[in-house]
Amino acid sequence: MGIVETIGETAGQVWEFLKQHGRCSLNAVKLGVPATKSQVDMAIGWLAREGKIDLSQEKRSLQIWLKEG
Repeated sequence: MGIVETIGETAGQVWEFLKQHGRCSLNAVKLGVPATKSQVDMAIGWLAREGKIDLSQEKRSLQIWLKEG
């Protein structure tokens, strides 16, 4: 499997994790998704670019959640 396919698969895992857990910190997502930290970072970028997630910096924590609709 190529890197783009791996990132796409990881994006799906991140999406499923957020669907099950709701709003989470970046650290929680990295701990909960079975992929490398860099793959999770790239997957989050992928989802953000596609407009599927929202992000917010809250103090020292980056919060991530699925967009409605």
